Amino acid sequence: MPSSFTTLISVPELQALMASGKPLMVFDCTFDLAQPSLGAVQYSETHIPGALHADLDRDLSAKHGAPGAAGTLTATEADAPASGGRHPLPNRERLATWLSSIGFANDMQAVVYDRNGANYCGRLWWMLKWAGHDAVAVLDGGLQAWVAAGQPVASGEEPTHFQSNFELGTPLRQLVTASEVQARLGQPGQTIVDARATPRYRGEVEPLDPVAGHIPGALNRPFGLNIGPDGKFKPAAELRAEFDALLQGKAPASVVHQCGSGVSAVPNVLAMEIAGLGPTALFAGSWSEWCSDPARPVERS
Repeated sequence: MPSSFTTLISVPELQALMASGKPLMVFDCTFDLAQPSLGAVQYSETHIPGALHADLDRDLSAKHGAPGAAGTLTATEADAPASGGRHPLPNRERLATWLSSIGFANDMQAVVYDRNGANYCGRLWWMLKWAGHDAVAVLDGGLQAWVAAGQPVASGEEPTHFQSNFELGTPLRQLVTASEVQARLGQPGQTIVDARATPRYRGEVEPLDPVAGHIPGALNRPFGLNIGPDGKFKPAAELRAEFDALLQGKAPASVVHQCGSGVSAVPNVLAMEIAGLGPTALFAGSWSEWCSDPARPVERS
């Protein structure tokens, strides 16, 4: 067994880790954009024994502020978000406070999962890396893989953990701002990859944000393309070939990932790392922050 898991972990590997007695915390990040309260309900009904629920709105987004540019968010200095957009990223200090409150410690392995094709659990995977904690992995195949393997499930709420003192480390992943993305538009050192569905990217439909379209020059790779028919991430070689075809010679290190609100972009971040092409940067405010400023250019195709 490796000393830590940093990208994916399989069901057998998680079983072995649980049996080993090594410090571990499992997070169920199930969520539903259309029904924000549904994730907690689904977690309460069925989850991996011992897993805590990490809610996108409650735990993985800033507590204060409204959609728009980070500068327009109203918050105390301690709660000031690290990004704008529909799901503003909490700052690192606020993240550390939350992790401490649930008993997560620096010596723990974190395992995150959902039942949404790794769409939401990737957010916490990235946030922990950004907090300087490398020992975090996504359960490949999510809750569905756990259940399909005949593993036990639990219901209700899990017991609370003792307060810890999680300490931030040097960020292991790069966060970029809207102003940084705008300043580098059209430059060879920046390649934007948009994880939204192709009709949204083209500007044909826009169900969530006030403006349709995409950041000029952005490439499109819907995040669901990373998952195979079995519900797990595609093999590394297959992912690498697909990203090589998308980038067409552009340097992987130049990639900045975005989506609608910085959540579904993360499966692309993770997929590039599985493929041996990462780490890469994240524009967490994404399209919802970008299009909040009418001065920023918009492309439709």
